[in-house]
Amino acid sequence: MNDTVDVMIPVDAEAAKALESPARREAVGRYLSSLLKGARVCDVLAEAIAEAKHEARTHGLTDEEIDAELNKWRAERPG
Repeated sequence: MNDTVDVMIPVDAEAAKALESPARREAVGRYLSSLLKGARVCDVLAEAIAEAKHEARTHGLTDEEIDAELNKWRAERPG
């Protein structure tokens, strides 16, 4: 039984080009499905944030500067 559902997710042009292959779309769909099940997505998000902060610190930014940039970014977003 096939329990998959097609959804539309906005991606940049480079990602869209990479997803032209049906096999690659299927593989990405499987990965995204597994990522979104349970609390794993929170773990991945926390890891991504930690990695970004580490990279920013490596380039000389302080936590205060990082937080200021995040706050500026949030303020610029609609809604």
